Amino acid sequence: MPERRAVVFCSASYDIDPKYNEAAREVVRALRAYGWTLVSGGSFRGTMGAVADEMERQGGCHIGVLPRFMAGLEYPRLNELVWTDTMAERKERMREGASAVIALPGGIGTLDELIETHVLAKLGRFQGKIFALNLDGFFEPFKALLDHYEKTGMLDARDRGLVVFADTVEELAGYLK
Repeated sequence: MPERRAVVFCSASYDIDPKYNEAAREVVRALRAYGWTLVSGGSFRGTMGAVADEMERQGGCHIGVLPRFMAGLEYPRLNELVWTDTMAERKERMREGASAVIALPGGIGTLDELIETHVLAKLGRFQGKIFALNLDGFFEPFKALLDHYEKTGMLDARDRGLVVFADTVEELAGYLK
């Protein structure tokens, strides 16, 4: 069976509700159960660290991608670490060969990664599926913005549907089977 890669975009903050890290660990367990390789931002910080710890506990394959200026923030036990020169290259390298992108609740960097991936899918430059874990309505403001764009004709319905929102980890896991 060919390798299935899932990119997880998530927070690097320690100052978030612990429920987000627990949900991230559940997502990792689902990825591992269904045979996915995890690709992440490669850091030990925040939710990225929780994701890395869980994939290590699960014995799965985890590839981290970090720009060189973040040296010293890399998770120490990745299966593979890919260094890049820029944040833009980091995002590009993370998506290489990915069948799915999963945005977990995260900060402005996660939003940037999600929107860029959505744009690339709209332009036919990313062929994988895009998911956002809408835990406790986290992505409702983003959904409302997409709805506004569709309503005003700035985004058509097909392109609006390129991001699939899952309200629970269980719902998200169902898409990953």
